[in-house]
This record gives sequence, structure tokens and C-alpha cells, in this order.
Amino acid sequence: MATIHYPESADLRSLLRFAPEDGHIWMAENRMLLLHAGAMSELRKELIASVGQQQARRILTRMGFASGMRDAELARKTRGTSGPADAFVVGPQLHMLEGCARVEPVRLEFGGPDNGFYGEFLWHNAWEAEVHVQAFGEVDHPVCWMMIGYASGYTSAFMGRFILFKEVECAATGCEHCRIVGKPAEEWPDADELRPYFEADSIVGRLLELRDEIEAMRHTIACPRRTADLIGNSSAFLHAYDLVSRAASTNVSVLLLGETGVGKERFARTLHEMSARKDEPFIAVNCAALPDELIESELFGVERGAFTGAHASRAGKFERAHGGTLFLDEVGELPLPAQAKLLRVLQEGEIERLGDERTRKVNVRLVAATNVDLQKAVHAGTFRRDLLYRLNVYPVTIPPLRERTGDIPALVDAMVRRFETLHGKRIAGISDKAMHALKLHAWPGNVRELENVLERGVILAPQNGLIEVEHLFIGNFSDTAQQHSLSAQGALEVTRQPEQDLVAAVLDSGVSLEAFEQSLLQRAVEQANGNLAAAARLLGMTRPQLNYRIKKQSD
Repeated sequence: MATIHYPESADLRSLLRFAPEDGHIWMAENRMLLLHAGAMSELRKELIASVGQQQARRILTRMGFASGMRDAELARKTRGTSGPADAFVVGPQLHMLEGCARVEPVRLEFGGPDNGFYGEFLWHNAWEAEVHVQAFGEVDHPVCWMMIGYASGYTSAFMGRFILFKEVECAATGCEHCRIVGKPAEEWPDADELRPYFEADSIVGRLLELRDEIEAMRHTIACPRRTADLIGNSSAFLHAYDLVSRAASTNVSVLLLGETGVGKERFARTLHEMSARKDEPFIAVNCAALPDELIESELFGVERGAFTGAHASRAGKFERAHGGTLFLDEVGELPLPAQAKLLRVLQEGEIERLGDERTRKVNVRLVAATNVDLQKAVHAGTFRRDLLYRLNVYPVTIPPLRERTGDIPALVDAMVRRFETLHGKRIAGISDKAMHALKLHAWPGNVRELENVLERGVILAPQNGLIEVEHLFIGNFSDTAQQHSLSAQGALEVTRQPEQDLVAAVLDSGVSLEAFEQSLLQRAVEQANGNLAAAARLLGMTRPQLNYRIKKQSD
């Protein structure tokens, strides 16, 4: 058979990035660690002493298997268009780059009608063999368990079927080097004996299951009625949740405060579902989305003939929410006449339809929400002071996402699963670098923005692949300005990334000012989900100014 040559490894070395100012080492999208081989030796000794050699072998094999599967994803991305041999040897080359051993290929065969595989390699200077001999002396059995797990995990992911590698020679037994052979598991006569080392461990796995059960019980005791719509464990989030849960058993009106996109409606729905009103209607109204001339008829109803076009009597939102909960989002956008009527409803528990002299009793819990400072609105004369006092009986402030970044991994996991189902895709997860980028982002749009970003990530990520930074932040995320990469000689090289200049980028794009303004307005409205008042705040202008510019663009 022809000699197997490794391709130049510059493409792999370019994936390795040292960012000492952040305390990170990256291999493409995966966060890496530099560990002392001696520390790994101590870990092996502790595992063998505490759980026995067989359990230790299983744990280390599965660790290696998981590492190999991640590197197979790198192989597909880095050399996916190369021939099968050049693409496959990414694994051995990465194993060398990661300091595990010098890997010498002996024989490598692919193909056949049954997607066959045969691989034989020599490991020189294998770290596992060396540390095992240092700790226990020469032995009579192979000991490179983690490295065998890596080879099996990498090849199994690369081939799309379980490929089992065995260490047929090991330097820890006195051999000159280690020799490994890999082929489909069914071709090994002792595969059934070896397979358990690659599967979930019965003892350790059960201990982990018991740990998860205990944590679940603690979680249930701490938050016995936590709903699936609300996810978070940060102190600020739990405080807001605790306030809502306490209000659920009462009929108090609740004022939800917080920035756009923090999840005020979800908190309102949770309050409704936890209360005795859960079987009655939950009606949500976005006050900012209703024209001023229609707000009163929408909220309080209208009698036939009350105004031109009122051809039939119609119940308002308060009547429709009778017995249940009415959620008024953006309550600060209500015009003053509607505020006066709302105050009467809160005080008397009755409404009057437009054009009607009769009063109707309503039994409604009101939950209001706003992202503006109502005290400032009172001083500006745009919000009634007496209505503020009435609404502010039970305020609940929901923290912005940037103040609870520790909740992002749990939010990401839940959202990715939901979007997988929605879009009919299977996603392997999210890369370390992508998760790091999510935690660094300022999230001006809060949880709603995170949802939008992750939905885009699920759509753009390959089937069964990882969501990476480029799938989340298209064109507006880059690594730190200074990075350290690895040269062919193993030395660190400092590279600097050019800083992005927004003004220069716009000028260089050749886009006209009018077209840029139109795109900016459209993007703001989209990010605010059609809420013009919120879009105006994103742009630092008033709603009338935004309306004028939008109308000017459409003329």
C-alpha cells in the first residue's frame, strides 16, 4: 500500500488561538485547556484508587470518546472538500497538535458497499503510557484508555458508524511504541466485551442519576410551581419570580417593570396560571400598538351607533377578561382620557361602553407593564399621578438579561430545543465560543433578542451540527483585537485584528444615506416586533418623529 503522507497542518494550527487577556484558549469554536501531564497522572491514580481499574478505564475512555467526536466536527469543517484520507487524518494531526503522541499512519482503508473502514497507526511517546509507567511501572495490559476512546470517538463520528479501536501493542507493557487497529465493531470477535467501556457506566451513571434526582427534588422544594415559560436561577430573577408567586394567591393589581424584551408578558401569564383565575381568560393588550382613537373602544367596548362605523355593539377587553386576567402592556402609552377611565375601573370595578350610559360590573385582575419611568411621565404631564399610585401597589422589576448572564446556558438549551421542533432540525448543540459570545453580548433587546438570535442560529447551523458564532452574529462579532496563534515551529505569534469603524464601513459600502436610513428604521421596527414606541426608543427619538420618517420613506 502507498505511504500515507500528512497534509500541511497550517489549516489546523490556524484554528488554535491563545487569548491570555481573557483566560481562553480556542481550537476553532471549542474552548481548550493546557493541563500538566503530571496532573492527569494524578487524576488517573485517584480514579483507579477510588473506583477501581475497570471503572477508571470506562470513565477515561468515554472522556476521550467525547473529545474525538468534537474533533471530527472540526475535520468536516476544515477539510470537508478534501479526499477522505486527507480529511480523516485531521484527527491524528490534531492528536499530535494537542500533545498526546506522535501518530504514524501504517494503513488506512475506506469504502466498499458497507461503508467499510480499516485503520492502523503507531503512537510514539504516548502520554498515557508514560504517566502510567511512572505511577505503576510496566504492566501486562494496554493502558492508553483515553487515547483509544479519542480514536474510536473521532472515527465513529467521521464514518457515521461505531468504529472500535483496540490497542494491540502498548509502550506501558515494554513495547517500543503503541500500535492501534480500528475497524467496525462487528468485525471484532470480542466487541461485546469492549463495548461497555464506551457506554454509560452502570454504577457511575446511576450515581449521576441519583444526584440529578436529588437536585430535582431540591429544585421542586425551592420552587414548587416553577413554570416552563420562566427559566432562570439568578438572584434577581428568583426575587422577581418570588414576588409574582406571592401575588398569585391574591387579587392585587401588579405592575411589571423592566426593559423591552425581558419577558413581562411571560411573567404576567405565569401569574395568571398560578392563580385561582387560571381557568378563566387571559387577555393581552399592547397599548402602544393601538391608535389613540381606538384605545377606549378596544378596552371598554362600544355600543352600536356610538360613532361612524360602529354598526354593532361590541364588548371590550375588560368584558372579555371577566373572571380572568387583563394584561396591559406599554401602559405608559395610554392617552390621558383612557387613563381616567382605567382609573375608574380599578376603583369601582365597572366599565361603560362608548355610546352607552349603563355601567357593567367586571371582575378582572389587572396586570400592567411598562419599560418607561412612570414617575418621569407624571412630571412631564403624560401620565396621571393618581393612576400611578393605583397601579404601583405591587411593583415587580424584571432584571435585564445582561444582569443575569448565568441564566443564558439554560435559556439557550430550552430555546434551541424549541426551535429544533419548530423548524424540524436536529442540532448537536452550541459551540463553546458561541456560548462565550452570547455571554459577552450586551443584549439591548434582552430575552426576545436572544430568541431571535438563537432561531437564526438553528436555521443556519448544519443538520446534526453545532451552532457557531457565525450562525448567531452575522458580520458583527469578532474575536479580541489581539490574538496569539501557533507557528509551524510551535512558537506563539501575535496577530492583531483591525478595529471596525461603523462610519467607514457605511461609506465604503456605497449605500446612500436615504437607503441606509430606510434599512435602519425597518430593522428597529422589526427588533421591536412592530411596536413603534419601542422602536422609537431604540433609535433615540419620539414616536411622532419615527412616524414622520416612516411616512416620508413611503411617500
